[in-house]
Amino acid sequence: MNILRTPADMQQRARELRAAGKRIGFVATMGYLHEGHLSLMRLARKESDVVVVSIFVNPAQFAPNEDLDKYPRDFARDEALCRQAGVDIIFYPEARDMYAPDASVYVAEESLSRVLCGASRPGHFRGVCTVVAKLFNLVLPDVAVFGEKDGQQLRIIERMVRDLNFPVRIVRGPTVREPDGLAMSSRNAYLSRDERKQAGLLKRALDKAALMYSELDMRDTKKIKESIVKVVLHGPDARVDYVEIVDDRTLEPVETIDRRCLIALAVYVGKTRLIDNLVIGGAR
Repeated sequence: MNILRTPADMQQRARELRAAGKRIGFVATMGYLHEGHLSLMRLARKESDVVVVSIFVNPAQFAPNEDLDKYPRDFARDEALCRQAGVDIIFYPEARDMYAPDASVYVAEESLSRVLCGASRPGHFRGVCTVVAKLFNLVLPDVAVFGEKDGQQLRIIERMVRDLNFPVRIVRGPTVREPDGLAMSSRNAYLSRDERKQAGLLKRALDKAALMYSELDMRDTKKIKESIVKVVLHGPDARVDYVEIVDDRTLEPVETIDRRCLIALAVYVGKTRLIDNLVIGGAR
């Protein structure tokens, strides 16, 4: 396994691989890897000859009051996990090499990014789109795998690829969960033992919503959202940022589940912000 640290080295190596006829699979991460990330790497392996994983805590997607400085980092552990997963290249750049001091060009999606996490975290998805576009230009992947746990991010990246004609096929990786249903996330490390128990309520709330839809024939999104909030707030340290049911393609709010929809929620448990989602209704 090779570790490349500069954008120039990564792009040069990608060009060599493409010239040799190799198919490149790519997984973008911010490190502090877990089984969710590893599942994406395994998907990339099935789709490609060479698997590249980036590890880069992207400052452009953090607001000044967010957790950039304390975001968990452990490169030695990440490197070992990548080796175990059969990764071929780790791209591990420094922020100073990814962004010029006077950088002034950014990529902004202006529809899907206005709602859900985009409403709560202004500028976040501009930072995501910008770094993913830069990474695509450096890694030159044929296939890139992104997790369904970050549902809004996944749809925004798919839109960016479509609208900007990136020659990359996006593969969706299923959400990987802990035994109690909590979606795996690097930020789970922030949770205290008691908060960790409460965090399982997010999946329990989504399961209740699925039950209301499938067995009780409930289609009224207001009633389903009220049920989700009620379950989540059983946690004494839980605070709802948002619970929304939106069109799966446009992310526009819906009043009745009469099509394929995304149930998305963001909840603070203590000081830790957790997200999760569920697709419901319609054909996949």
